[in-house]
Amino acid sequence: MQSVKVSGEVRENLGKKSSKANRREGLVPAVIYGAGDPVHFTIKALDVRSLIYTPEFKLAELTVGGKTYKAIVKDYQFHPVTDALRHIDFLALQDGHPVKVQVPVVFEGTSPGVRSGGKLQVAVRRIKIKTTPENLVDKLVLNISELELGSAIRVRDIQPNEGVEIMNPAGQPVASVEVPRALRSAATLEAKAAEDGGEEAAEEAAAE
Repeated sequence: MQSVKVSGEVRENLGKKSSKANRREGLVPAVIYGAGDPVHFTIKALDVRSLIYTPEFKLAELTVGGKTYKAIVKDYQFHPVTDALRHIDFLALQDGHPVKVQVPVVFEGTSPGVRSGGKLQVAVRRIKIKTTPENLVDKLVLNISELELGSAIRVRDIQPNEGVEIMNPAGQPVASVEVPRALRSAATLEAKAAEDGGEEAAEEAAAE
């Protein structure tokens, strides 16, 4: 599992005025909780880009006030106009203590439906799991090698590692193979031709 090393500086002053001053200096107010009292600190926005702006799930190796924590990003806020990162929450991980996180789902195998001309439609890109840090995974794998045209594969089809509990509803569709318009049109024409052929055969038999 990938981890990103990040360093922060403990905040001596809290409050809106101090936070505004921090942001003017290019720093982001942050907090880490889950290992004793919450620790408030500032962090450089550029240092957390690879944690925030990515579809991947990564750990943070966070050093603050002389202590290093293994942590995950739990929440963050952006400015509604500028989209600048305004605040970030970290959760310290402790072995044996369950956590809930969202990890990406990746597909393996080749869908027969896609080979036949269908289009893979992804409904869910991240799955919520509950596990302990020692069993934490950075993704869930879903095999689509039996996914046919017009069919869907669901959360229940994911086989998680031992110690990992999937929190999403079992029946929730994760991906499906859409039948393209051209194939639907061709199928409709074939059905109509078969129907017309059957009617003609019936009429000829009646005439005899």
